[in-house]
Amino acid sequence: MDDELNALRRTRMRWNTPLSEAHAELLLDRMALEAGQHLVDLGCGWGELLLRALARTPGLRATGVDTDLTGLDRGRAAARERGVAVDFAESDAATWAVPAERAFCIGAAHIFGSTEAALEGLTRVVPSGRLLYGDGFWAAPPNAAAEEIFGPDTLTLPDLLDVARAAGWRVLHFSTADQLEWDDFESTSRAGWQEWVAAHPADPRAAEVRDWLDGRLGQYVRDYRGVLGFTYLVLGR
Repeated sequence: MDDELNALRRTRMRWNTPLSEAHAELLLDRMALEAGQHLVDLGCGWGELLLRALARTPGLRATGVDTDLTGLDRGRAAARERGVAVDFAESDAATWAVPAERAFCIGAAHIFGSTEAALEGLTRVVPSGRLLYGDGFWAAPPNAAAEEIFGPDTLTLPDLLDVARAAGWRVLHFSTADQLEWDDFESTSRAGWQEWVAAHPADPRAAEVRDWLDGRLGQYVRDYRGVLGFTYLVLGR
């Protein structure tokens, strides 16, 4: 897909994770955010959860880190519109070395190479404080197609919690995405392109986009709906 279409794909997504508004508020509560703390979001995308944290806790110092220029530009525009100060940094989250009292790392373990590497590396970012960590896990035994999509390093939830503790984290809170959150996430991940195809049915790129949309929906309902879970851990050190 070209840059124009890639920029449109996630435009209907609130954030790039299966998470409801109410669930997000619960997680922010558990992070115990306070004015004066530095909060860094590693693999932030467009940083919507970071912006929500700022809105409810004025006085936070906020940094979003990613290499996705489209996402960073969207985040900067949203911050300007809402009148909040966020430093959106184009940088590799896996090598970020500025310590903070609070951090988010949601759906970004692949940047570090694995869940184990992410949870170990994040101890250097949060030497003392709290981390909101989000990651996929096998909620049910996967078929071969799901294993191929998500890779051999995906863990079960008990194993993921064990890895967190082995890296020196205390599990202060955990919760998992429910089916409605997953279905909404998958639907909104397709909605930007669904709208584009409906508005441009004769565009030469429309057939390729329709094929991708149909393939993504098929993979979801056939291969990993109810099989891949997603957990949110509030971890402390």
